[in-house]
Amino acid sequence: MTGTAMEAAALGKRFGRRGKPALDGCSFRLPRGGVCAVVGPNGAGKSTLLSLAAGLTRPTAGTLTVLGHDPAEVRERIAYVAQDKPLHLQLTVADTLRFGRELNPGRWDARVAERIVDEGDLDPTARIRTLSGGQRTRVALALALGKRPELLLLDEPMADLDPLARHQLMAALMADAAEHGTTVVMSSHVVAELEGACDHLLLLGAGHVRLAGPLDDLLAAHRLVTGRADASLDAHTVVESRTTGRQLTALVRPEGPLDDTWQSAAPTLEELVLAHLRAPQAPVLRLDDPREAAV
Repeated sequence: MTGTAMEAAALGKRFGRRGKPALDGCSFRLPRGGVCAVVGPNGAGKSTLLSLAAGLTRPTAGTLTVLGHDPAEVRERIAYVAQDKPLHLQLTVADTLRFGRELNPGRWDARVAERIVDEGDLDPTARIRTLSGGQRTRVALALALGKRPELLLLDEPMADLDPLARHQLMAALMADAAEHGTTVVMSSHVVAELEGACDHLLLLGAGHVRLAGPLDDLLAAHRLVTGRADASLDAHTVVESRTTGRQLTALVRPEGPLDDTWQSAAPTLEELVLAHLRAPQAPVLRLDDPREAAV
């Protein structure tokens, strides 16, 4: 599937007249049909961005379009799972899925929703209030996927799941994106688990976009280098550097060939993200739109 799932231009969101902006001057483009990881520290603006994309709040500056429209105009094509997983605590699991079907006539995919629940060995007659946090997460994801959305927004969806459940549900999300062209936009603190699962990255820091683009392209634009502490990297853009004794380790964006004094390797997703978070002064890099250049 081609096209744009979400696009922001100078997007800003401030809570209160004197409050610090949760988002400030954010511009990015997310393509349709892939899995995008939204990463950043607490307070970076990840939850605010997803809430705006779901049409639950409005920007105070700039624009945000979803599936080519204002988010409020396409809510029936969007599914959103918030961090607190709001569910009706008195309903049973079966009643919750029935509720989802009735709210989404013509779109509901009972097979998908029931499979997500069945894989967790959940009792259909159990009330939501009796379930663990991880079990409630599974029900919330079943509701979201059962809606058969074109855009699935997930705010820290795996935080209260055990490793096996995270693996199963991540596989389900990737399979759904591949089979139905669903665009998945997912915030997470577990950066290492996103590698191999996402194909697009949006890194936020202090309400600003720090990195944006296809993950493979962003990784290819950086190198992790090691060499003598007195060696020069002046010809390249240094994101972060650390010196230990006589050895220097740095994450760089090469501006040409690296000389033979440096040992060079491709960074992992976690190394890329952590280096940029430790170095907020590093230049922004956007590879999500050919009209944009790195600044």
